Amino acid sequence: MAKNILVIEDNVDIARLVMVNLRSKQLHVDYAADGSTGLDMALTGRYQLVILDLMLPAMDGLDICRTLRSEKIYTPVLMLTARTSELDRVLGLEVGADDYLTKPFSVPELVARVNAILRRSDQYQPARETQEGAALQFGKLCVDPDRRQVLIGDRNIELTAREFELLWHFASNPERVFTRSQLLDSVWGYGHAGYEHTVNSHINRLRAKIEADPANPRYVITVWGVGYKFSGNEYEQGAA
Repeated sequence: MAKNILVIEDNVDIARLVMVNLRSKQLHVDYAADGSTGLDMALTGRYQLVILDLMLPAMDGLDICRTLRSEKIYTPVLMLTARTSELDRVLGLEVGADDYLTKPFSVPELVARVNAILRRSDQYQPARETQEGAALQFGKLCVDPDRRQVLIGDRNIELTAREFELLWHFASNPERVFTRSQLLDSVWGYGHAGYEHTVNSHINRLRAKIEADPANPRYVITVWGVGYKFSGNEYEQGAA
């Protein structure tokens, strides 16, 4: 079955270039020329990937990505940006984009990144389907992959899509130490080398939400000089 891709791009020439090359790979591609129309299409959830320009009329790419994640639409997002500053790229990742490309980009690189994102999505989906009911319990902390829900006791903890994926990756590998580069590769995926500080900021926000005392964390532990690990004390599977 063909994958459905949504391209949200106001530059007609770039949009046409992207669509022609993706359609040549037997991908089904829809198109929106402004942010408002693109958001309405993306909210249907029928796409396996959204290719999203950062600068758009009506609504910019950051706001679109932020809205999708707040509406619990976890469709992967590949962000296109003409801005070259590191801050712009980091902002894109932190509001929930899965990858980015800086304009001008090469067509082979675009296709490679699209294929990498789709492969990761295919690998993740069967795992989620087999995880139904397999909540992980650590003391009062419960991580439920099927509902994408985190509880501390009876209190629901609101996490962004990326924060949840980071916590699930940790919780699935208790006591294993990960470097920042390994976390970038596993949770953010292809193309994020050099952005280790993105991991730091996500871990700080995650601690602020799940730790009783973020300065003295119980769950997400710093391993000095190496990276981070998740404390697996009081671990139970499927306890929730």
